[in-house]
Parts: sequence; C-alpha cells; structure tokens
Amino acid sequence: MNIQREDLRLYAVTDRAWAADGDALMDQIEAAVRGGVRVVQLREKGLDRAAFLAEARRFTALCRRLGVAGIINDSVEIALASGADGVHVGQSDLEAGRARELLGPDKIVGVSAHSPEEARRAREAGADYLGCGAAFATGTKADAKPISKETIRAVTAAAGVPVVAIGGVSRENILELKGLGLAGVAVVSGIFGQPDAEAAARELLALARQL
Repeated sequence: MNIQREDLRLYAVTDRAWAADGDALMDQIEAAVRGGVRVVQLREKGLDRAAFLAEARRFTALCRRLGVAGIINDSVEIALASGADGVHVGQSDLEAGRARELLGPDKIVGVSAHSPEEARRAREAGADYLGCGAAFATGTKADAKPISKETIRAVTAAAGVPVVAIGGVSRENILELKGLGLAGVAVVSGIFGQPDAEAAARELLALARQL
C-alpha cells in the first residue's frame, strides 16, 4: 500500500467555490495542512484541460513542499502530467485496474465504493484506499444520495484497505460515524467552506481520532 492508514484520518477535498482565485485556493490548502491534513485531493469540474494541468502542477509542488500526499480527482492523465502522488476515480470514471496500470505500482490509487462488492473489486484492481458515501446529504454533489451506516460498515469489513467516509461530513455529525471501521473522513465544505480552514481542520482531526 502506498499510503498509511493514519494519513487518511482527515482527507481534504478542494472546492474552489470558496476561493476567490487560484492563489486563495493554495492558501486554503496550506492552512488545512497546518491544521493536520495529510492527504489533499484536487477536485476541479469546471476547468479546461490546460487550466486544470497548470493548477495541478502548482498543487503538486505545494503538496511536495508541505510533505503531504497530493491526489488528483478523476484524471489519470492530469495526475501523470503534473507528477501528482496519485488519483481518485469514481465508479463511472476510468476503471481502477486501468488507473493502476497507467500510474504504476508506486502511485496512490483511490476508488469510490458504495457496496461491499464494489469494495472487493476495487481492492483486487489495486486500490490503496476507498472513499465511501455519501455519508450524509451534501451540496457538493447533488446526485449523491446518502447510504446507510450499515452499508458503510459492510464496505469497511469487505474492503481490505483503508476506507474514508465522504459526503456532508462536518464537526456536527462526524461522531455519528463512530464504530463503523473507518480509517477517517474526507471533507470538503467542513474545511474549505469555513472562515478559518486551519482551525476547522484541527477540530475535525481531533474528532476523527475518536472514530
């Protein structure tokens, strides 16, 4: 495995909705890392390839300087071209085994899984970790329907690799995920939508350690 379970305790996923520009986004990422985040995923749905690659290269350089893992959402091509530490793919994106083949054995491959069967397939295809959700209702992905706590527990039991819950996780609800076998949580607005990303991350990390 190319990532440690403890590093996944608090996993930050970016959203430029709360950043005025690219500089502000990088400042937010740095603040989140100061708050204890060890893995950051760059998630961009609205940029063209050139702009995404330019931002990914800047992101990768920042993560390298800060000593944290930098993951690209969806695009193996951008992950390779930017030199990022890995990629996260969903069930409708590039198949996990193909992502592993393209990235090679030393990069991180994360996969979204919503059932024990998807979890097993992802592990067999070479996933290092899984993202499971939506844990709660979320405004980040309008089509993401919450799954039950029982399903999350079944996914963690079947996975064989660390699992993080994603989707609507906040300081108010994070402890509802206690006892489900999770390595940690992936958070978007709970960090980047807060006035102080560093303080928000620090508080979430302390709560995530109770899972």
